[in-house]
Amino acid sequence: MMLKLRKGRELSLYRLVPSPLYQDSSLSSYIGSMKIRPYILAETNWKAVKDTTYDIALLPWGATEAHNYHMPYGTDYYEGEAIAALSAEKAWNKDTKTIVLPCIPFGVNTGQLDVKLCMNVNPSTQYAILTDVVDVLLRHGIKKLVIVNSHGGNNFKNMIREMSIDQPEMYMCSLDWFRIGDANDFFDEPGDHAGEMETSVIMHIQPHLLLPLSEAGPGTERKNKIRGLREGWVTSQRQWTQVTDDTGVGDPSKATAEKGTRYLDMVSGEICEFLIELANTDPNDMYE
Repeated sequence: MMLKLRKGRELSLYRLVPSPLYQDSSLSSYIGSMKIRPYILAETNWKAVKDTTYDIALLPWGATEAHNYHMPYGTDYYEGEAIAALSAEKAWNKDTKTIVLPCIPFGVNTGQLDVKLCMNVNPSTQYAILTDVVDVLLRHGIKKLVIVNSHGGNNFKNMIREMSIDQPEMYMCSLDWFRIGDANDFFDEPGDHAGEMETSVIMHIQPHLLLPLSEAGPGTERKNKIRGLREGWVTSQRQWTQVTDDTGVGDPSKATAEKGTRYLDMVSGEICEFLIELANTDPNDMYE
């Protein structure tokens, strides 16, 4: 959702934090009319929370890293937060009580430590955070947790397995929103990182944080010399500065906000249906 401001500016309302430094009267008046979203933990309140039984908690998990020259370091964070909110809203409106936890802004970036201010947390740190989050949720009767992963460097599969031993009461799963559907149905060349797909998404949800496309690099990727790694059936870490000069992988030049809007509508719709199915399924009886 976009708010028109003076001098042709626009501001995304997917994530809007009022600031006393911002004196635009049109923004101030709009903030006064905004409604609390009851499915967003950071926005709701104790009066509502104490009397609500939640079916599922959503934990968006992003990263803080360079995204070509034209995109914000918080791209993965903003995407995860917006997609979790859109999906939860759709599920809430279909009587599935979801609660979106605050997005974790740091991901695994061990291959980008030489890129200035790309922030890294190790998988062991991620598991420690998950352990504490799960402990809180279980204390309050929430036994289903969906990690909305928004960063390709994050991989929660083994953590889910370990958590099933440490906290067997919790059903925990992870989804990669960027793997839902076929991105080729929406984009000419989706790209892997800061390409057409991600640029289109940010054009839709946080356009004021984008530089003009004329400022973007081409996102050219250098392929691995070893065939197994190149074809993807061998896995290793990529040293990012050896792969790309501008930190992007994928050409963003054909990105549009309209493409991002259509894609996010599909993605959030698919996640919504998954949440409804999960809410109505006993984890101990999941197979036909």
